[in-house]
Amino acid sequence: MTIPHAPIFVPVEVCSSVGLDPATPLDQCMNTVQADVARDGVAAPAADVAGLQKVVEGARAHGIDLKVVVMEKSPPIDTPLRDVATEIGHANPGSTVLVLSPGWAGTYSTTYDRVLLEAGQDVAKTAPTPVVGAQAFVDQLQTPDFPWMGLTIALVLGVASAAVLARVLQLKAKRSRNSKTATELVK
Repeated sequence: MTIPHAPIFVPVEVCSSVGLDPATPLDQCMNTVQADVARDGVAAPAADVAGLQKVVEGARAHGIDLKVVVMEKSPPIDTPLRDVATEIGHANPGSTVLVLSPGWAGTYSTTYDRVLLEAGQDVAKTAPTPVVGAQAFVDQLQTPDFPWMGLTIALVLGVASAAVLARVLQLKAKRSRNSKTATELVK
């Protein structure tokens, strides 16, 4: 069993996303973010809130408990976004969390695997606006996976069948040659 760890680093940029002075203590910033997320699933600059609320409601209609945080400025690396997502995810069990900043995205979920989350991050962080990015993330989560297991089984069975057929034809050709040789010796 994996023991959840507290985030290592929460970026100061999270303060400006909820309208606080970046000099505000990080605990207070995260408390404000948590309160915003608890209220309507969104902690973002005012201009993006209405659109993101619609995305969150749409996700909920598809069975996804989505929480979205948008930061106006990016930290130097993307890792802190996953830390923020993890902290919000721990406070909201069962939710899927998306944290966006210009050019970066971080996610957390106990429902979706990391591969699917990172595919969603890739489409979300390249979107022109946080609302479009969040919707692209939700769309990616709903995209059916390619049935690799089925393809693998079909390929293995196909190769095995081809090998058996080749051997049968090989034996048949050998018998045919042997019977022709025997017939020629008798004559």
